[in-house]
Amino acid sequence: MELYSDDYFMNEALKEAQKAFDADEVPVGAVVVADNKIIARAHNYTEHLTDVTAHAEMQAITAAASAIGGKYLTDCTLYVTLEPCVMCAGALQWAQVSRIVYGASDSKRGYSTIPQNILHPKTTVTRGILEEPCGEIVKRFFKSKR
Repeated sequence: MELYSDDYFMNEALKEAQKAFDADEVPVGAVVVADNKIIARAHNYTEHLTDVTAHAEMQAITAAASAIGGKYLTDCTLYVTLEPCVMCAGALQWAQVSRIVYGASDSKRGYSTIPQNILHPKTTVTRGILEEPCGEIVKRFFKSKR
């Protein structure tokens, strides 16, 4: 079995971000990986659903839990193009996701803007994977709105 890299899975998350961009959603994409396989794909869906909680991470958590048949994602990695917000980080804590890998930091709304760590104590975090393209798609989206 071929082992895929963080770059490979982040590129898959970027494909989801592009789907969000094309749908006029804030372009954030996510994939959940277990045993080197993508078990869930998602992107922001807040405008379509008129639901502020329909972030890519929340959609991915739900899809992954359904795929594995359980609410805990203890053997899973979430790849997301933008640093999770506080709401999503809280949900990731409850889901006990093993690892979070994100592309671009979010200096305004990312979970790291708060002083306390809200992730599960066993969760590891890798930052900055494909940071430039992950940040660029968000910048391009908001530039088109101005």
